[in-house]
Amino acid sequence: MSFAVALAVRYLLVVLFLPFSALDKIINFKSAVGQAKEMVTANGLAVALILTGLAVEIIMPLAILTGVADRLAAFIMASYCGVTALLWKRWWQPGDFWHTGESKARTLFWDFLKNFSLAGGFLLLAFGLHAADFSAFLVNPLGSSHPYTQEAR
Repeated sequence: MSFAVALAVRYLLVVLFLPFSALDKIINFKSAVGQAKEMVTANGLAVALILTGLAVEIIMPLAILTGVADRLAAFIMASYCGVTALLWKRWWQPGDFWHTGESKARTLFWDFLKNFSLAGGFLLLAFGLHAADFSAFLVNPLGSSHPYTQEAR
């Protein structure tokens, strides 16, 4: 795989987070904190959640793109996707999943599944395709997958 293809594939995996979701949190910080306050009542905790999310959405994609500790960054991104799906995409709450026409629950359900699909892609990057790759991650979680070398590792 050439350098450009490897970079493009990784960028497709993180494009949702680095420029878009992170930028949205920055531009609409007050709104993001308001959404976080739906989960936690303390304003300080809501701000901390948004700032943590913002840090994850900027730092981890950069690590994935550069190949620096990219496996650990991908594992963190997978965890982030799973946690945000469970906290903010609670499709079971609206109670209108089986209703005809518009359904908030179905919209949340698709977002929930998209988050878990992204988590799967990040886990594939973190753990690799083979069982030995998972063991290598456990032995050296800060290691790089060396995405831009010609030799497969």
